[in-house]
Amino acid sequence: MIQKPLAYRMRPTKIEEIIGQQHLVGEGKIIHRMVKAKHLSSMILYGPPGIGKTSIATAIAGSTKSAFRSLNAVTNNKKDMEIVVAEAKMSGKVILLLDEVHRLDKAKQDFLLPHLENGLITLIGATTSNPYHAINPAIRSRCQIFELKPLTPEDIETALLRALNDEERGFGNLPIDLTTEALSHIANSCGGDVRSALSALELCVLSTDENIDGKIFINLEVAEECMQNKSFVHDKDGDAHYDVLSAFQKSIRGSDVNAALHYLARLIVAGDLVSISRRLLIIAYEDIGLANPQAGQRALAAIEVAERVGFPEARIPLANIVIELCLSPKSNSAYKALDEAIQDIQTGFTGEVPDHLKDAHYKGAAKLGRGIDYKYPHDYENGWVKQQYLPDRLKHRNYFKPKQTGKFEQALAQLYEKLQNNR
Repeated sequence: MIQKPLAYRMRPTKIEEIIGQQHLVGEGKIIHRMVKAKHLSSMILYGPPGIGKTSIATAIAGSTKSAFRSLNAVTNNKKDMEIVVAEAKMSGKVILLLDEVHRLDKAKQDFLLPHLENGLITLIGATTSNPYHAINPAIRSRCQIFELKPLTPEDIETALLRALNDEERGFGNLPIDLTTEALSHIANSCGGDVRSALSALELCVLSTDENIDGKIFINLEVAEECMQNKSFVHDKDGDAHYDVLSAFQKSIRGSDVNAALHYLARLIVAGDLVSISRRLLIIAYEDIGLANPQAGQRALAAIEVAERVGFPEARIPLANIVIELCLSPKSNSAYKALDEAIQDIQTGFTGEVPDHLKDAHYKGAAKLGRGIDYKYPHDYENGWVKQQYLPDRLKHRNYFKPKQTGKFEQALAQLYEKLQNNR
């Protein structure tokens, strides 16, 4: 008989065995209270892979002594779900773990909904996608939604040591000598994925011969061979991706060069040049703006070079422009002024275009493209003439509020103040 993988064998059988996620399963927390009261609600668990979604489902089933079945929303069909429902009708209730619940099609969804409504099926949906965006509202409205947090290296070490000491499910009966360095390497190199860490430990144990002392000696070198590359979790369609992009922009906005480079590195490792390019262009105009008008052109130039040369060389122009944007003066005065004008329009605070600005055909005006009594600025010294441009209701509105940042915006601010005073 083929032995099941270590990660499968070490899945928790009761709620107290879950590693991490104490904001949900800790004493007095929501899932712990549900289990204690034996009153379960359907729920959706979302977060990165390997952090305990399936473990929580199996632990809930084990703690409540409930029938438990596991299906996949993509690979299992409606017939499989009908079998689960038939079993639930016989036993009274079944906990159904539905992996990739965001991929549930309409036919399967329509079949499940009435059984969720009457409590025959307690659904535990698992997904790496944001359920508020990816899951149909009909399913979402019938479930509690819980976000799982990434596991820390300390959490992973706890899981590894538990597997080493568990005689029934783990390697407790084997003479294993795992060095502190090896333990730390596996815990820090798995990217918070406990499944990946346990798989690496299993490979270390099964691929290492006993030494002359009769022990399976696992040192740092063995651990590095069994987990050569750090597992970097970055799903371009997931929450983590947008969190990194958000942190990237906010770090540049906050002029923190080191943080910006860190998040840039994460995006580069993920190979996402498209998102990097788009975000840099937005930053150049949203956060730098009039404080350094050349930032937009320079960002575009760096992006064009990066796109032309590709990775890994693309990192060079990207590093240059990120540092420049970080250390550039910042101003959001331009787009904030426009947002204020848009807000006036959306709330109905507007007015009629002044007669002298209307189209030349207004009431037989002159054929020079000018409205009645319109004063043509080019006919005046310095190209400026005193006349009203805003509708009467808004003639005292002052949208643009320049900041004292770079020399360019300071010069604009002085000219703006002069024109406002004269107008």
